[in-house]
Amino acid sequence: MVENLQNWLIDLGLSESVALYLKWIVLSIGVIILAYLSSFVTRRILLVALSHFIKKTQTKWDDVLLRRRFFKRLSQFAPAIVIYLCAPLFPPVEDIIRRLAYVYMVLVGLRTLGAFLNAVNDIYITYEISKQKPIKGYLQVAQIIAAAFAILIIIAALFDRSVWPLLTGLGAMTAVIILVFKDSILGLVASVQLTNNDMVRIGDWIEMPKYGADGDVVDVTLTTVKVQNWDKTITTIPAYALIADSFKNWRGMQESGGRRIKRAVHIDMSSIKFVNPAMLEKFKKYQLIRDYMESKEKEIAEYNRKHNIDTSELINGRNLTNVGTFRAYVIAYLRSHPMIHNDMTFLVRHLPPGPTGLPIEIYVFSKDQVWANYEAIQADIFDHILAVVPLFELRVFQNPSGNDLRELSKIRY
Repeated sequence: MVENLQNWLIDLGLSESVALYLKWIVLSIGVIILAYLSSFVTRRILLVALSHFIKKTQTKWDDVLLRRRFFKRLSQFAPAIVIYLCAPLFPPVEDIIRRLAYVYMVLVGLRTLGAFLNAVNDIYITYEISKQKPIKGYLQVAQIIAAAFAILIIIAALFDRSVWPLLTGLGAMTAVIILVFKDSILGLVASVQLTNNDMVRIGDWIEMPKYGADGDVVDVTLTTVKVQNWDKTITTIPAYALIADSFKNWRGMQESGGRRIKRAVHIDMSSIKFVNPAMLEKFKKYQLIRDYMESKEKEIAEYNRKHNIDTSELINGRNLTNVGTFRAYVIAYLRSHPMIHNDMTFLVRHLPPGPTGLPIEIYVFSKDQVWANYEAIQADIFDHILAVVPLFELRVFQNPSGNDLRELSKIRY
């Protein structure tokens, strides 16, 4: 047919050389039109029909493939296949056309594979296990390996060489490859360790002050871990840094069902004293410790009577103190609080006294772990505790303020 075209042009009175050039031009235009038609049919007709069908189906994975443009990239094979099959029409450059079409199809295949792997990750993250076992890093490794093989195949195709000699020669370039892909290799090893040891998951709250990270993990890739901080900024941490350096993961707290409240009230030690009869009667009126006061009163009276102790002086025998009674009140108050865990660590204790007075530390766990709610619960508790301190004839220690100094200056001696 091709020869008939050239003979027909010669019969029209054209010279053989002109007829030859016109033949190549006509054939080129024809191949270009065929390639365009194949692209038009696949993208404008088949792809549109497929998209319409996918949107009507109940399955989700095909929607993800469509969103990741997997089918669109797949349709790009059509014109390359047409050109590859039409290469024999151009005997002088047939081999070059086939190679270029082959290279183009390899690149299209690489991009299509990338779209497919991205779609696989999108589908995988819809499952709960993805938070424990992310696969994005492994998929990126697969893309890197595929890209490396694609480069070898392209080089082999362009220079008309077999791929296997290139693969054997690749061993000699190992040192260079390790240097170029150092971060990726370190990231891959770190990603495997992070996943296998379950050190970090998507959604974990982690702290890593060295990198300014304090927030939720939103992405784990081959080389980086992305953290959205509480101020909505994004911190990117090298994956291998989570193996080499220390970081705090709050997942244990989130899974425990409680969040720790650990704060101290500093009592002015000069306000600490024994409970006298008047104070005793007053404290009995406090509902939360009424039973405690009555039982302690009986217990102390029985002890002093049994040991023939002279109770005319408070220093003799056993006696209650206002700070001990205050601590008993705080325990009773926290035990009755609906948002405090009674079955987790529960301490109201003295810390060593110092220049800031006697610290009474509250060490308990809130039932609500949500940050805003937790802070509100903690604030309500200490609002109440600070308000009741004077009722036990105690004072909260604080350094003198300007107002304190002004009041002292008014005192006349």
